[in-house]
Amino acid sequence: MNSSFQLLAMPYERFEPLFTLGDEELRAMDARRMVVDDKPGVPCRVSLVDAEVGETVILLPFAYHDVSSPFRETGPIYVRNGATTADPGIGEIPTMFEHRLLSVRGYDQSAMLVNAEVVKGVDLEGVIRQMFDEEDVSYLHIHNAGQGCFLCRVVRA
Repeated sequence: MNSSFQLLAMPYERFEPLFTLGDEELRAMDARRMVVDDKPGVPCRVSLVDAEVGETVILLPFAYHDVSSPFRETGPIYVRNGATTADPGIGEIPTMFEHRLLSVRGYDQSAMLVNAEVVKGVDLEGVIRQMFDEEDVSYLHIHNAGQGCFLCRVVRA
């Protein structure tokens, strides 16, 4: 089985209009504008890097697993103002993942969870390859294990 993989970031264009909204408009959408005061701690789902201290981010609820399945999920994500959409190469894992405890979740073609594992970020590549060695795993999601926040989707390359 091919265990080559690629991490997919979310496109900035999808979130850019949020940065033109006022704080009350964001609150009406259950979103918040924040200034980062600690690094690491605020992982951007667009750039796949930790935001720098002093950067503006928006924290918003997002349907990252918008599927017809019991495993449909929505959760909070951070997006950095002016972020460049990351495009990691095949088999490349951005530094942002290395210092985190992660939950890796494997889904089949019907968006049903078929495998899950908690792993230290430095061991992420091996777990991704191991899960993609399983025929029924179609794609993966990576989450922060502690807070549960969605970080990115992983596909077969």
